[in-house]
Amino acid sequence: MRTSVERYIAKHMKDATNYGGVGHIEIQRKTDLIRVDIHTGFPDLLIEEQSLGISQMKGDIENILGIESRKLRVILSSVTQPYGEPKILAEHVASQLRNRVPFRRTMKKAIELVGRTSDRGIKIQIAGRLNGSEMARVEWAREGRVPLQTIKARVGYSYHPAQTICGVLGIKTWIFRGTG
Repeated sequence: MRTSVERYIAKHMKDATNYGGVGHIEIQRKTDLIRVDIHTGFPDLLIEEQSLGISQMKGDIENILGIESRKLRVILSSVTQPYGEPKILAEHVASQLRNRVPFRRTMKKAIELVGRTSDRGIKIQIAGRLNGSEMARVEWAREGRVPLQTIKARVGYSYHPAQTICGVLGIKTWIFRGTG
């Protein structure tokens, strides 16, 4: 259910180059109601006012999922700090790499964007044929603390592939929000 909603949103987004992305999707099921909360960084990029409204989106999702007996409620909510979400940040880095921005500059800008949020640490890893080199390699950058071995730590993680002219680059982001 979650993947079909994500595919629908990716198919009907306004502009693929500056897409803000979906942070996460919450699905709550009750006996007569299915509630889908879509937390997005930039809701105005997700829905065009003229051609695609929430009611159109709701109808299309009902058709995809094949729900007739239950009511479906779709709620769009914006994330206060969109670059504090690892998925949105990974999609942003992937779009920059598709536009042939150098990967080191992209990593530094992403770390800057997260530095403006209330998060305590970030780690970004890009793997593949960086700058079109023949030999694939892995580069990463970290700012602040990212305790991956601590169970109490609230660390958000996302992986996003980026298709470039030289091949596929894998982007991994970890964002440390604090403990407990």
